[in-house]
Amino acid sequence: MSSFVVVGAQWGDEGKGKMTDYLAENADVIVRFQGGNNAGHTVEVGEKQYKLHLIPSGILYEDKLNVIGNGVVVDPRALFKEIDYLKDLGVDVTPKKLIISDRAHIIMPYHIEIDKLSEKMKGSHSIGTTFKGIGPCYTDKFERIGIRVCDLIDNKIFEEKLRRNLEIKNKYIKEVLNGEELKFEEIFDQYNNFSKRLEPFVKDTSVEIFKNIKNEKNILFEGAQGMLLDIDYGTYPYVTSSNTTSCGVASGVGIGPNLIDEVLGIAKAYTTRVGKGPFPTELNDEIGEWIREKGHEYGVTTGRSRRCGWLDTVILKKSARVNGLTSFTITKIDTLAGLDKVKLCIAYELDGEKIDYFPASLEKLARCKPIYEEFDGWSEEIEKISDYKDIPENAKKYIRRIEELTETKVSIISVGPKRSQTIRINY
Repeated sequence: MSSFVVVGAQWGDEGKGKMTDYLAENADVIVRFQGGNNAGHTVEVGEKQYKLHLIPSGILYEDKLNVIGNGVVVDPRALFKEIDYLKDLGVDVTPKKLIISDRAHIIMPYHIEIDKLSEKMKGSHSIGTTFKGIGPCYTDKFERIGIRVCDLIDNKIFEEKLRRNLEIKNKYIKEVLNGEELKFEEIFDQYNNFSKRLEPFVKDTSVEIFKNIKNEKNILFEGAQGMLLDIDYGTYPYVTSSNTTSCGVASGVGIGPNLIDEVLGIAKAYTTRVGKGPFPTELNDEIGEWIREKGHEYGVTTGRSRRCGWLDTVILKKSARVNGLTSFTITKIDTLAGLDKVKLCIAYELDGEKIDYFPASLEKLARCKPIYEEFDGWSEEIEKISDYKDIPENAKKYIRRIEELTETKVSIISVGPKRSQTIRINY
Protein backbone atom coordinates (compact mmCIF):
# COMPACT_ATOMS: atom_id res chain seq x y z
CA MET A 1 0.00 0.00 0.00
CA SER A 2 1.20 3.51 -0.82
CA SER A 3 -0.29 6.97 -0.38
CA PHE A 4 1.29 9.25 -2.93
CA VAL A 5 0.87 13.03 -3.41
CA VAL A 6 1.44 14.85 -6.70
CA VAL A 7 1.97 18.61 -6.30
CA GLY A 8 3.06 21.43 -8.57
CA ALA A 9 6.50 22.74 -7.61
CA GLN A 10 6.26 26.11 -9.39
CA TRP A 11 3.41 28.46 -10.40
CA GLY A 12 1.26 25.71 -11.87
CA ASP A 13 0.98 24.31 -15.41
CA GLU A 14 3.88 21.95 -14.70
CA GLY A 15 2.24 18.82 -16.13
CA LYS A 16 0.44 17.50 -13.04
CA GLY A 17 -2.46 16.18 -15.11
CA LYS A 18 -0.22 14.09 -17.32
CA MET A 19 1.78 12.76 -14.38
CA THR A 20 -1.33 11.94 -12.35
CA ASP A 21 -2.74 10.07 -15.35
CA TYR A 22 0.59 8.22 -15.78
CA LEU A 23 0.91 7.30 -12.10
CA ALA A 24 -2.77 6.37 -11.84
CA GLU A 25 -2.03 3.14 -13.70
CA ASN A 26 -0.67 1.73 -10.43
CA ALA A 27 -3.19 3.48 -8.16
CA ASP A 28 -6.57 2.27 -7.02
CA VAL A 29 -7.96 5.63 -5.88
CA ILE A 30 -7.20 9.12 -7.28
CA VAL A 31 -8.18 12.08 -5.11
CA ARG A 32 -8.45 15.84 -5.73
CA PHE A 33 -7.85 17.66 -2.44
CA GLN A 34 -8.19 21.40 -3.20
CA GLY A 35 -9.09 24.05 -5.76
CA GLY A 36 -11.93 24.02 -8.24
CA ASN A 37 -12.55 24.30 -11.95
CA ASN A 38 -10.03 27.15 -12.19
CA ALA A 39 -7.41 24.44 -12.72
CA GLY A 40 -6.72 22.89 -16.12
CA HIS A 41 -5.08 19.52 -16.72
CA THR A 42 -4.34 18.28 -20.23
CA VAL A 43 -3.89 14.53 -20.70
CA GLU A 44 -3.03 12.82 -24.00
CA VAL A 45 -3.76 9.13 -24.43
CA GLY A 46 -2.95 7.70 -27.84
CA GLU A 47 -4.32 10.15 -30.38
CA LYS A 48 -6.90 11.64 -28.01
CA GLN A 49 -6.46 14.74 -25.86
CA TYR A 50 -8.54 15.33 -22.74
CA LYS A 51 -8.86 18.67 -20.95
CA LEU A 52 -9.90 18.23 -17.33
CA HIS A 53 -10.76 20.99 -14.87
CA LEU A 54 -12.51 19.46 -11.86
CA ILE A 55 -12.61 15.69 -12.24
CA PRO A 56 -9.44 13.80 -11.18
CA SER A 57 -7.14 12.68 -14.00
CA GLY A 58 -7.63 9.01 -13.11
CA ILE A 59 -11.11 9.13 -14.64
CA LEU A 60 -9.65 7.97 -17.96
CA TYR A 61 -9.07 4.50 -16.47
CA GLU A 62 -12.06 2.17 -16.25
CA ASP A 63 -11.12 0.47 -12.98
CA LYS A 64 -10.16 3.43 -10.76
CA LEU A 65 -12.13 5.24 -8.08
CA ASN A 66 -11.90 9.02 -8.40
CA VAL A 67 -12.65 11.30 -5.47
CA ILE A 68 -13.41 15.02 -5.18
CA GLY A 69 -12.50 15.79 -1.58
CA ASN A 70 -13.96 18.25 0.91
CA GLY A 71 -11.17 20.76 0.23
CA VAL A 72 -12.44 21.25 -3.34
CA VAL A 73 -15.09 23.83 -4.24
CA VAL A 74 -17.59 22.45 -6.75
CA ASP A 75 -19.48 24.34 -9.45
CA PRO A 76 -22.27 21.90 -10.44
CA ARG A 77 -22.63 23.48 -13.87
CA ALA A 78 -18.93 23.01 -14.57
CA LEU A 79 -18.98 19.48 -13.16
CA PHE A 80 -21.84 18.27 -15.35
CA LYS A 81 -20.45 20.06 -18.39
CA GLU A 82 -17.20 18.15 -17.86
CA ILE A 83 -19.04 14.87 -17.37
CA ASP A 84 -20.93 15.41 -20.63
CA TYR A 85 -17.70 16.42 -22.41
CA LEU A 86 -16.01 13.20 -21.29
CA LYS A 87 -19.03 11.13 -22.35
CA ASP A 88 -18.77 12.60 -25.85
CA LEU A 89 -15.15 11.40 -25.89
CA GLY A 90 -16.16 7.89 -24.87
CA VAL A 91 -15.47 8.17 -21.12
CA ASP A 92 -18.42 7.32 -18.89
CA VAL A 93 -18.45 9.03 -15.48
CA THR A 94 -20.60 7.05 -13.07
CA PRO A 95 -20.97 6.94 -9.25
CA LYS A 96 -18.84 3.79 -9.35
CA LYS A 97 -15.96 5.77 -10.83
CA LEU A 98 -16.46 9.17 -9.16
CA ILE A 99 -17.53 10.16 -5.66
CA ILE A 100 -17.85 13.67 -4.23
CA SER A 101 -17.50 14.74 -0.61
CA ASP A 102 -20.68 15.72 1.18
CA ARG A 103 -18.55 18.39 2.93
CA ALA A 104 -17.31 20.09 -0.26
CA HIS A 105 -18.57 23.65 -0.73
CA ILE A 106 -20.75 24.62 -3.67
CA ILE A 107 -19.93 27.53 -6.00
CA MET A 108 -23.09 29.59 -6.46
CA PRO A 109 -23.94 32.09 -9.21
CA TYR A 110 -23.41 34.98 -6.77
CA HIS A 111 -19.84 33.81 -6.19
CA ILE A 112 -19.11 34.08 -9.90
CA GLU A 113 -20.84 37.46 -10.17
CA ILE A 114 -18.93 38.85 -7.18
CA ASP A 115 -15.67 37.48 -8.61
CA LYS A 116 -16.20 39.32 -11.90
CA LEU A 117 -17.47 42.60 -10.44
CA SER A 118 -14.87 42.86 -7.66
CA GLU A 119 -12.01 42.22 -10.10
CA LYS A 120 -13.40 44.95 -12.35
CA MET A 121 -13.66 47.36 -9.41
CA LYS A 122 -10.02 46.71 -8.41
CA GLY A 123 -8.86 47.97 -11.81
CA SER A 124 -5.08 47.96 -12.08
CA HIS A 125 -4.89 46.28 -8.65
CA SER A 126 -6.86 43.21 -9.77
CA ILE A 127 -5.52 39.78 -8.84
CA GLY A 128 -6.13 38.20 -12.26
CA THR A 129 -8.65 35.54 -11.25
CA THR A 130 -10.29 33.14 -13.69
CA PHE A 131 -13.78 34.50 -12.81
CA LYS A 132 -14.89 31.04 -11.69
CA GLY A 133 -16.09 32.16 -8.25
CA ILE A 134 -13.38 30.21 -6.44
CA GLY A 135 -12.21 32.96 -4.07
CA PRO A 136 -15.69 34.16 -3.05
CA CYS A 137 -16.74 30.54 -2.39
CA TYR A 138 -13.74 29.95 -0.11
CA THR A 139 -14.51 33.32 1.55
CA ASP A 140 -17.99 32.08 2.44
CA LYS A 141 -16.52 28.82 3.70
CA PHE A 142 -14.34 30.64 6.22
CA GLU A 143 -17.06 33.14 7.02
CA ARG A 144 -19.14 30.06 7.88
CA ILE A 145 -22.05 30.90 5.60
CA GLY A 146 -21.15 28.52 2.74
CA ILE A 147 -23.47 25.99 1.18
CA ARG A 148 -22.03 22.47 1.18
CA VAL A 149 -22.94 19.48 -0.94
CA CYS A 150 -24.87 17.96 1.99
CA ASP A 151 -26.90 21.20 2.21
CA LEU A 152 -27.65 21.26 -1.51
CA ILE A 153 -29.17 17.79 -1.51
CA ASP A 154 -31.44 18.64 1.43
CA ASN A 155 -34.13 20.76 -0.23
CA LYS A 156 -35.34 22.49 2.93
CA ILE A 157 -31.88 23.41 4.23
CA PHE A 158 -30.80 24.56 0.78
CA GLU A 159 -33.81 26.86 0.44
CA GLU A 160 -33.18 28.43 3.85
CA LYS A 161 -29.46 29.00 3.26
CA LEU A 162 -29.87 30.26 -0.28
CA ARG A 163 -32.59 32.73 0.70
CA ARG A 164 -30.53 34.07 3.61
CA ASN A 165 -27.28 34.27 1.62
CA LEU A 166 -28.83 35.81 -1.47
CA GLU A 167 -30.34 38.64 0.57
CA ILE A 168 -26.84 39.54 1.81
CA LYS A 169 -25.12 38.95 -1.53
CA ASN A 170 -27.63 40.94 -3.57
CA LYS A 171 -27.21 43.93 -1.29
CA TYR A 172 -23.42 43.71 -1.72
CA ILE A 173 -23.65 43.19 -5.50
CA LYS A 174 -26.03 46.12 -5.97
CA GLU A 175 -24.83 48.71 -3.44
CA VAL A 176 -21.08 48.06 -3.38
CA LEU A 177 -20.21 46.47 -6.73
CA ASN A 178 -22.84 48.33 -8.80
CA GLY A 179 -24.19 45.10 -10.28
CA GLU A 180 -27.66 43.68 -10.83
CA GLU A 181 -29.44 41.55 -8.26
CA LEU A 182 -29.79 37.81 -8.87
CA LYS A 183 -33.19 36.13 -8.72
CA PHE A 184 -33.84 33.54 -5.99
CA GLU A 185 -36.31 31.43 -8.00
CA GLU A 186 -33.98 30.98 -10.97
CA ILE A 187 -31.08 29.85 -8.81
CA PHE A 188 -33.23 27.65 -6.57
CA ASP A 189 -34.85 25.81 -9.50
CA GLN A 190 -31.58 25.36 -11.37
CA TYR A 191 -29.66 24.08 -8.35
CA ASN A 192 -32.51 21.77 -7.33
CA ASN A 193 -32.09 20.08 -10.71
CA PHE A 194 -28.33 19.88 -10.12
CA SER A 195 -29.05 18.34 -6.72
CA LYS A 196 -30.98 15.41 -8.20
CA ARG A 197 -28.17 14.62 -10.63
CA LEU A 198 -25.45 15.12 -8.03
CA GLU A 199 -26.89 13.03 -5.19
CA PRO A 200 -25.84 9.56 -6.49
CA PHE A 201 -22.18 10.70 -6.49
CA VAL A 202 -22.21 11.99 -2.89
CA LYS A 203 -20.37 10.13 -0.11
CA ASP A 204 -18.49 10.77 3.11
CA THR A 205 -15.24 10.59 1.16
CA SER A 206 -13.05 10.75 4.28
CA VAL A 207 -14.54 7.41 5.35
CA GLU A 208 -14.13 5.93 1.86
CA ILE A 209 -10.49 6.99 1.53
CA PHE A 210 -9.60 5.72 5.00
CA LYS A 211 -11.32 2.42 4.25
CA ASN A 212 -9.24 2.03 1.08
CA ILE A 213 -6.03 2.84 2.95
CA LYS A 214 -6.84 0.21 5.59
CA ASN A 215 -7.54 -2.28 2.80
CA GLU A 216 -3.99 -1.60 1.51
CA LYS A 217 -5.07 0.11 -1.69
CA ASN A 218 -2.77 2.55 -3.49
CA ILE A 219 -3.99 6.14 -3.12
CA LEU A 220 -2.89 9.02 -5.35
CA PHE A 221 -3.62 12.58 -4.21
CA GLU A 222 -3.73 15.16 -7.00
CA GLY A 223 -3.07 18.87 -6.49
CA ALA A 224 -4.68 21.45 -8.75
CA GLN A 225 -2.30 24.43 -8.73
CA GLY A 226 1.40 25.01 -8.07
CA MET A 227 3.13 25.64 -4.75
CA LEU A 228 3.68 29.34 -5.52
CA LEU A 229 -0.10 29.79 -5.79
CA ASP A 230 -0.63 28.49 -2.24
CA ILE A 231 -2.60 30.93 -0.08
CA ASP A 232 0.13 30.83 2.62
CA TYR A 233 3.36 30.04 0.77
CA GLY A 234 2.73 31.55 -2.65
CA THR A 235 3.37 35.01 -4.07
CA TYR A 236 0.54 36.58 -2.06
CA PRO A 237 -1.79 38.21 -3.08
CA TYR A 238 -1.32 36.74 -6.58
CA VAL A 239 -2.36 33.30 -5.38
CA THR A 240 -5.34 31.00 -5.32
CA SER A 241 -7.63 30.66 -2.29
CA SER A 242 -6.58 27.24 -0.97
CA ASN A 243 -3.54 25.29 0.22
CA THR A 244 -1.98 23.81 -2.91
CA THR A 245 0.95 22.19 -1.10
CA SER A 246 1.08 18.66 0.30
CA CYS A 247 0.12 20.22 3.64
CA GLY A 248 -3.39 20.66 2.23
CA VAL A 249 -3.94 16.95 1.64
CA ALA A 250 -4.78 15.96 5.23
CA SER A 251 -7.39 18.69 5.75
CA GLY A 252 -8.59 18.57 2.12
CA VAL A 253 -9.56 14.91 2.21
CA GLY A 254 -9.91 14.08 5.91
CA ILE A 255 -6.99 11.81 6.74
CA GLY A 256 -4.02 12.14 9.09
CA PRO A 257 -0.67 13.30 7.63
CA ASN A 258 0.96 10.11 8.95
CA LEU A 259 -0.93 8.21 6.24
CA ILE A 260 1.02 9.92 3.42
CA ASP A 261 4.10 8.01 2.22
CA GLU A 262 5.58 9.97 -0.69
CA VAL A 263 5.33 13.44 -2.22
CA LEU A 264 6.28 14.01 -5.87
CA GLY A 265 6.92 17.57 -7.02
CA ILE A 266 6.25 18.28 -10.70
CA ALA A 267 8.45 20.98 -12.26
CA LYS A 268 9.07 22.12 -15.80
CA ALA A 269 12.62 22.22 -17.13
CA TYR A 270 12.02 25.98 -17.23
CA THR A 271 9.62 28.27 -15.37
CA THR A 272 6.27 29.73 -16.42
CA ARG A 273 3.76 31.99 -14.78
CA VAL A 274 0.32 33.37 -15.68
CA GLY A 275 -0.83 36.80 -14.54
CA LYS A 276 0.75 39.47 -12.40
CA GLY A 277 3.56 39.48 -9.88
CA PRO A 278 7.38 39.34 -9.76
CA PHE A 279 9.16 36.65 -11.78
CA PRO A 280 12.96 36.79 -11.28
CA THR A 281 14.00 34.59 -14.23
CA GLU A 282 11.44 35.89 -16.75
CA LEU A 283 12.70 36.19 -20.32
CA ASN A 284 11.22 39.17 -22.16
CA ASP A 285 13.17 38.39 -25.31
CA GLU A 286 13.33 36.05 -28.31
CA ILE A 287 14.27 33.05 -26.19
CA GLY A 288 11.26 33.59 -23.93
CA GLU A 289 8.99 33.79 -26.97
CA TRP A 290 10.68 30.72 -28.50
CA ILE A 291 10.02 28.69 -25.34
CA ARG A 292 6.41 29.91 -25.22
CA GLU A 293 5.66 28.82 -28.78
CA LYS A 294 7.58 25.55 -28.73
CA GLY A 295 6.14 24.60 -25.34
CA HIS A 296 2.59 25.70 -26.29
CA GLU A 297 2.48 27.83 -23.15
CA TYR A 298 -1.13 28.92 -23.14
CA GLY A 299 -3.57 28.25 -20.30
CA VAL A 300 -5.97 25.28 -20.53
CA THR A 301 -8.69 27.13 -18.60
CA THR A 302 -8.15 30.73 -19.71
CA GLY A 303 -6.17 30.50 -22.96
CA ARG A 304 -3.91 33.25 -21.62
CA SER A 305 -0.28 33.18 -22.71
CA ARG A 306 2.18 32.20 -20.00
CA ARG A 307 5.23 34.22 -19.06
CA CYS A 308 8.36 32.12 -19.59
CA GLY A 309 11.81 32.09 -18.02
CA TRP A 310 14.76 29.93 -17.03
CA LEU A 311 14.42 27.25 -14.37
CA ASP A 312 14.69 28.71 -10.86
CA THR A 313 16.11 26.32 -8.26
CA VAL A 314 15.48 28.83 -5.46
CA ILE A 315 11.81 28.10 -6.07
CA LEU A 316 12.42 24.35 -6.27
CA LYS A 317 14.35 24.34 -2.99
CA LYS A 318 11.43 26.10 -1.30
CA SER A 319 9.03 23.60 -2.84
CA ALA A 320 11.11 20.65 -1.64
CA ARG A 321 11.14 22.07 1.90
CA VAL A 322 7.50 23.14 2.21
CA ASN A 323 6.05 20.04 0.55
CA GLY A 324 8.47 17.53 2.06
CA LEU A 325 9.25 16.28 -1.45
CA THR A 326 10.66 12.78 -1.78
CA SER A 327 11.49 13.35 -5.47
CA PHE A 328 10.94 15.58 -8.51
CA THR A 329 9.52 14.92 -11.94
CA ILE A 330 11.03 17.25 -14.55
CA THR A 331 8.73 17.82 -17.53
CA LYS A 332 9.23 19.43 -20.94
CA ILE A 333 12.93 18.58 -21.26
CA ASP A 334 12.06 18.28 -24.96
CA THR A 335 11.01 21.94 -25.17
CA LEU A 336 14.56 23.13 -24.41
CA ALA A 337 16.10 20.87 -27.08
CA GLY A 338 17.62 23.03 -29.81
CA LEU A 339 18.99 25.85 -27.65
CA ASP A 340 22.76 26.44 -27.80
CA LYS A 341 22.89 27.40 -24.14
CA VAL A 342 20.56 26.72 -21.21
CA LYS A 343 20.67 28.70 -17.97
CA LEU A 344 19.80 27.63 -14.44
CA CYS A 345 19.13 30.09 -11.62
CA ILE A 346 21.05 28.97 -8.52
CA ALA A 347 20.51 32.01 -6.23
CA TYR A 348 19.39 35.65 -6.19
CA GLU A 349 21.15 38.93 -5.66
CA LEU A 350 19.05 41.18 -3.41
CA ASP A 351 20.34 44.70 -2.81
CA GLY A 352 23.93 43.55 -3.35
CA GLU A 353 23.64 40.42 -1.16
CA LYS A 354 23.52 36.84 -2.46
CA ILE A 355 20.55 34.92 -1.07
CA ASP A 356 19.26 31.40 -1.66
CA TYR A 357 15.73 31.80 -0.29
CA PHE A 358 12.46 33.08 -1.74
CA PRO A 359 11.36 36.35 -0.03
CA ALA A 360 7.82 36.70 1.29
CA SER A 361 7.74 40.41 0.35
CA LEU A 362 6.84 40.94 -3.30
CA GLU A 363 8.70 44.26 -3.19
CA LYS A 364 11.88 42.42 -2.22
CA LEU A 365 11.23 39.66 -4.75
CA ALA A 366 10.86 42.27 -7.50
CA ARG A 367 14.37 43.52 -6.67
CA CYS A 368 15.89 40.04 -6.84
CA LYS A 369 18.27 39.46 -9.74
CA PRO A 370 18.88 35.86 -10.77
CA ILE A 371 22.37 34.38 -10.50
CA TYR A 372 22.84 31.85 -13.27
CA GLU A 373 24.91 28.85 -14.18
CA GLU A 374 25.13 28.18 -17.91
CA PHE A 375 25.01 24.78 -19.57
CA ASP A 376 25.61 23.59 -23.12
CA GLY A 377 22.30 22.80 -24.73
CA TRP A 378 21.19 19.59 -26.36
CA SER A 379 20.35 19.70 -30.03
CA GLU A 380 19.11 16.11 -30.19
CA GLU A 381 15.39 15.54 -30.60
CA ILE A 382 14.49 13.46 -27.57
CA GLU A 383 10.72 13.01 -27.90
CA LYS A 384 11.15 9.40 -29.09
CA ILE A 385 13.62 8.34 -26.40
CA SER A 386 12.21 5.79 -23.95
CA ASP A 387 15.29 4.89 -21.87
CA TYR A 388 17.20 7.29 -19.64
CA LYS A 389 20.57 5.95 -20.82
CA ASP A 390 19.80 7.39 -24.27
CA ILE A 391 19.09 10.91 -23.00
CA PRO A 392 21.73 13.43 -24.25
CA GLU A 393 24.62 13.83 -21.82
CA ASN A 394 24.16 17.61 -21.60
CA ALA A 395 20.55 17.11 -20.51
CA LYS A 396 21.72 14.61 -17.89
CA LYS A 397 24.23 17.16 -16.53
CA TYR A 398 21.40 19.68 -16.25
CA ILE A 399 19.22 17.19 -14.33
CA ARG A 400 22.07 16.19 -12.01
CA ARG A 401 22.69 19.85 -11.16
CA ILE A 402 19.02 20.30 -10.27
CA GLU A 403 19.34 17.38 -7.87
CA GLU A 404 22.48 18.82 -6.29
CA LEU A 405 21.02 22.28 -5.76
CA THR A 406 17.67 21.08 -4.39
CA GLU A 407 19.08 18.09 -2.47
CA THR A 408 16.20 16.10 -3.95
CA LYS A 409 16.42 13.32 -6.51
CA VAL A 410 14.75 13.44 -9.92
CA SER A 411 12.85 10.17 -10.31
CA ILE A 412 10.97 10.79 -13.57
CA ILE A 413 11.43 12.96 -16.65
CA SER A 414 8.89 13.75 -19.34
CA VAL A 415 9.91 14.18 -22.98
CA GLY A 416 6.47 14.91 -24.43
CA PRO A 417 2.76 15.18 -23.61
CA LYS A 418 1.78 11.51 -24.07
CA ARG A 419 1.76 8.79 -21.40
CA SER A 420 4.36 6.89 -23.41
CA GLN A 421 6.76 9.88 -23.36
CA THR A 422 7.63 9.37 -19.71
CA ILE A 423 10.94 7.98 -18.43
CA ARG A 424 11.69 6.67 -14.96
CA ILE A 425 15.21 7.16 -13.65
CA ASN A 426 16.57 4.20 -11.69
CA TYR A 427 19.51 4.74 -9.37
